[in-house]
Amino acid sequence: MKSWPDIPYEPWKESCTTLHLWTQIVGKYRLARAPWINHSWHATFYVTARGLTTSLIPAGDESVQFDFDLIDHTLIGGVSDGAMGSFLLEPITVAAFHQRFLALTDELGVRIDFNGTPNEVADPIPFSKDTTHASYDAEAVNRFWQALVQVDRVLKLFRTGFLGKVSPVHLFWGSFDLAVTRFSGRTAPMHPGGIPGLPDAVTREAYSHEVSSAGFWPGGGPVDYPAFYSYAYPAPEGFSSQRGEPSEAFFDQSAGEFILPYSAVRSAADPEQCLLSFLQSTYDAAARLGNWDRAALECPRGHAGSPRVL
Repeated sequence: MKSWPDIPYEPWKESCTTLHLWTQIVGKYRLARAPWINHSWHATFYVTARGLTTSLIPAGDESVQFDFDLIDHTLIGGVSDGAMGSFLLEPITVAAFHQRFLALTDELGVRIDFNGTPNEVADPIPFSKDTTHASYDAEAVNRFWQALVQVDRVLKLFRTGFLGKVSPVHLFWGSFDLAVTRFSGRTAPMHPGGIPGLPDAVTREAYSHEVSSAGFWPGGGPVDYPAFYSYAYPAPEGFSSQRGEPSEAFFDQSAGEFILPYSAVRSAADPEQCLLSFLQSTYDAAARLGNWDRAALECPRGHAGSPRVL
């Protein structure tokens, strides 16, 4: 099915790792410039009609934006004063990408220092010294982006059925997942921290309030295949024993999350409804068992051109 492309992880996992690290370099630049927003929302990427974007980043009196164009396979930088620059995305090392990115920021007049070590990856190598990761399968990367376009669309539709605090649909470059998060409105117990490669202060701020969160990995997370996930923090009693929909969904005890293989969505007669059933059923379990004020927080999903009926 063309609109939900086949994206098996194994054939492109080296390229996936390289792309992940490249996004961390650009993401850490944004992190160094943007004022902190709760739950690290100031550092994420967003899906576009051509790839991924940082959106506008403050840069003194100007703003700068970086776009991963995954159709023409180019990293593009643009400044609000009109300056533009770019370089090709091709099979180069992380160290070479890092150097090219620094040169681009020099060219655009927006160079600053930023953290030079990856987060949330095993055995991190400083970007400037990483000559190990150098794969870039342009066709596979493009298929991954096509999948993100579909997932982004459905997550945004699911997002409309909630009146409470809810995150944008955005891609976290640390864990390399596209996610959306709903909040009950109540504070949560202090997170114990201990997530490898992530400072405890960041983790604790991210989970300062009760959440039901769902998203998509291309692979390389808790499962080595593309999959959707859904979890609650704190997980209410009995959450892991609930049944998610569709039937291919299951609770992964080691990950502490519900998992739905991407292949189950892609092969469904109606992929959108299949994914929505997973998102809704796992959220229902979290909200019901967590005693969320559902009458105050929920509403029917939105329709284009129609204001919500009060």
